[in-house]
Amino acid sequence: MCRRPPPVWDGAGIEQEAIETRGSVVRNILFVCGTLSLACLTNPALAQKGNYGPGVTDTEIKIGQTMPYSGPVSSVGAFGVVEAAYFQKVNAEGGVNGRKINLISLDDAYSPPKTVEQTRRLVESDEVLAIVGSVGTPTNLAVQKYLNSKKVPAIMLLTGADRISDAQNYPWSMAFLPTNTAKGIVFGNFIAREKPIAKIAILFQNDDFGRDYVKGFKTGLGEKAGSMIVKEVGYEVTEPTIESQIIALKATGADVFLDVTSPKASAQAIKRIAEIKWDVTHLLTDSSSSIASVLEPAGLENSKGILSVGFQKDTTDPAWRDDPGMTDYLTFMKQYLPDRNANESFYVVGYSIAQAFVHVLKSCENDLTRENLMKQATSISELQLPLLFPGIKLNTSATQHAPIHQEQMLRFDGSRWVPLGGLVSAEK
Repeated sequence: MCRRPPPVWDGAGIEQEAIETRGSVVRNILFVCGTLSLACLTNPALAQKGNYGPGVTDTEIKIGQTMPYSGPVSSVGAFGVVEAAYFQKVNAEGGVNGRKINLISLDDAYSPPKTVEQTRRLVESDEVLAIVGSVGTPTNLAVQKYLNSKKVPAIMLLTGADRISDAQNYPWSMAFLPTNTAKGIVFGNFIAREKPIAKIAILFQNDDFGRDYVKGFKTGLGEKAGSMIVKEVGYEVTEPTIESQIIALKATGADVFLDVTSPKASAQAIKRIAEIKWDVTHLLTDSSSSIASVLEPAGLENSKGILSVGFQKDTTDPAWRDDPGMTDYLTFMKQYLPDRNANESFYVVGYSIAQAFVHVLKSCENDLTRENLMKQATSISELQLPLLFPGIKLNTSATQHAPIHQEQMLRFDGSRWVPLGGLVSAEK
């Protein structure tokens, strides 16, 4: 007999339910997906029998992911919310080749040990076909070796860690984002070209995310990196504030600030820089470029002039007002997530990830094994997703797992992100 305790609310405001059977928790599922396997079995005749792996039946494709719905970076749990909602839309339209997508999305609080626990549950108890769209560099790295040893695809991951897309050593892993090293190179090239005698201060998250970004930035600066960088300071993502680090960096007299931090810390940095009147060129990573979650809390006027990189269209940009892809997205948000802020860039990226995964599933046809899923994920050719900047297309291969290879430099004008120049390579 199953006992259902009261609903609990995670840090992203998502109602979740812990279902206990004989005293042990067996699943913690987003409310929008929790009943798919029972409620979405319409039109089973549309699905043809094929070669199936774990988590696949004639009527269902079961996948899993971990998300920080609570903890220090809970705002990025928005990725899981929108992906679940998009799969709900796909299921309502008949699914993929007649099969419904059943997403099991578990909270890991951005804690690597919790990620390991939840991922093992998804693989060994829930027997999912694949891990899709999980968030975080330290969290994804914590389970990469395990998933590769089990030959479980971990695809469209929300991290730019170089190691995640290392096709030679980890053939069962692939990120969705360009690598952090590559994005750092874009920033470094920009500063080397536009401010060749700059004095640079760096604040970085003390993990692979921060270190990879700084490594790429130094590569982009070239041989002058050693003389241009006057101070580097690391911080732990669990630290409640980074205000003391900002004050120390200002004291160096730097006129360029590379900010490689989580969204919460980035908002603190922007606000503190304004308070202490530090006149500095502020480089902000794309992971913290959300207007709704970072710039608005920090103050839009305080954020004016910040530079970042990106690959997706800005919902607030009038240039995309009549764009069909943008229209479809806004219609989707109004129908499936009416209480959410459609201008939140995390939703835009999560929507694109869900679309990319559905593309891969369709390519699998009726060969829904883990082997074929990974083969199709690493065989994407010239895929143009509707919310990416024109000219950015997804391409993968057996030796190149990161699908996005171009970025756009952006400047915040106080209300929206404005493109600077054309697309630039995000390759090493």
